[in-house]
Amino acid sequence: MLRGLAFALFMPLPAWACETALILAMDVSNSVDAGEYSLQIEGLALALQDPEIIEILVRDKVALSVTQWSGVDRQRVMIDWRQMHSASEVAGFAAAVRGLERAFVLSGTAPAEALAHALRHFQTAPTCARRVVDMSGDGTPNAGGEIGHMRQRAERAGVTVNGLAIEGLGRALTNFYARQVITRDGFVETARGHRDYARAIRKKLLREISRIMG
Repeated sequence: MLRGLAFALFMPLPAWACETALILAMDVSNSVDAGEYSLQIEGLALALQDPEIIEILVRDKVALSVTQWSGVDRQRVMIDWRQMHSASEVAGFAAAVRGLERAFVLSGTAPAEALAHALRHFQTAPTCARRVVDMSGDGTPNAGGEIGHMRQRAERAGVTVNGLAIEGLGRALTNFYARQVITRDGFVETARGHRDYARAIRKKLLREISRIMG
């Protein structure tokens, strides 16, 4: 028995392909106009060009994917999984983000279906130590299922869900994300409008990939 315990203690750790598989799930519902969409795209691209973020992405071979979501049947993978092995690969991913066309217009806000889509998308992700969904949005649900049920599914699957709430006045959306969207090991970052998105997504990305959670 002791021999078996010693063997278990000294078994090699799993050979993870990367530290983190991260889905960047962007809200493109009807409440996001063309200018606000451009601010989101440019803000994310700028965050991916930050030297500190580039260093961590490459060091931990982080796998990234971008999805866009809005109504019940409106979810799409915009950039499929790419692992970051070099600064040039990060630069290429940022360029791909900057060139993204908008997937949907004139559609509702269904975060439960967006999260369900993200959880399915992990089926094709590299084998990573952590799986994280970065859910951004500027409104509460007006379509679809119960987001709390999908959060529970994420927790059972070992997936962390974080939120980026793009607020108008007050903190109503931030509070909604904190109560209904993020997992127990997740967190919410607040952007004070779409013009604050670049600052907020940089701060959020840095926290996500630096393994500072909760």
